[in-house]
Amino acid sequence: MTLNETWGRDALRGKIDGMLFERTLISGIPDELIKTELANMRNGIGMSPDLVFKSPYFLDFTGLTGMYSEKNLEDSLIVSLEQFIMELGLGFTFVERQKRMIIDGEDFHLDLLFYHRKLKRLIAIELKLGKFKAAHKGQMELYLRWLDKYEKQVGEETPLGLILCAEGGQEQIELLQLEKAGIKVAEYLTELPDRQLLIDKLHKELELKRQLFENRKGDDNE
Repeated sequence: MTLNETWGRDALRGKIDGMLFERTLISGIPDELIKTELANMRNGIGMSPDLVFKSPYFLDFTGLTGMYSEKNLEDSLIVSLEQFIMELGLGFTFVERQKRMIIDGEDFHLDLLFYHRKLKRLIAIELKLGKFKAAHKGQMELYLRWLDKYEKQVGEETPLGLILCAEGGQEQIELLQLEKAGIKVAEYLTELPDRQLLIDKLHKELELKRQLFENRKGDDNE
């Protein structure tokens, strides 16, 4: 990843200190699959979305604490757009805020729309204050299908969705099979906890992800 992203020494140290690998979604799959994905990237075969997305995202640069609204969060991310893109990762390009979609004569608005150059996909981002809810899937699916029909350009891949929540819900995410719908769910932190607490939290979530992956693989083999 260092070679692919052309990070310098200081940038690499910052990524390590920020536990980038542990936060990247690919860290939750078996080691042999991780090696395959990394080899594909090095050989120019393609980049997996799991190498692009992560959880949690550190949004402490927004300066938000205590009570705030989704609009406050969105406003802060736009004001700090450069830092937000740096946290999202290399390759993200900002497209539009509050993307308007007219469906059945009704207005819908997607919070943030990005494009990822290496994935060659539009990335739809929805911001949620509380815990992930099953209803969020239907909303994002609607937005993705609209983008696929009306906004996708020739040569682009199917759009992906990222739902940023204050708190995730691994079992709901697994049961809803969001991966098949092209939807990622990630937590965000506007206030960074003690480093050891963060390490413990990430390791616990990684173990849960790997258990869910193994359970799913076992079900597929039955």
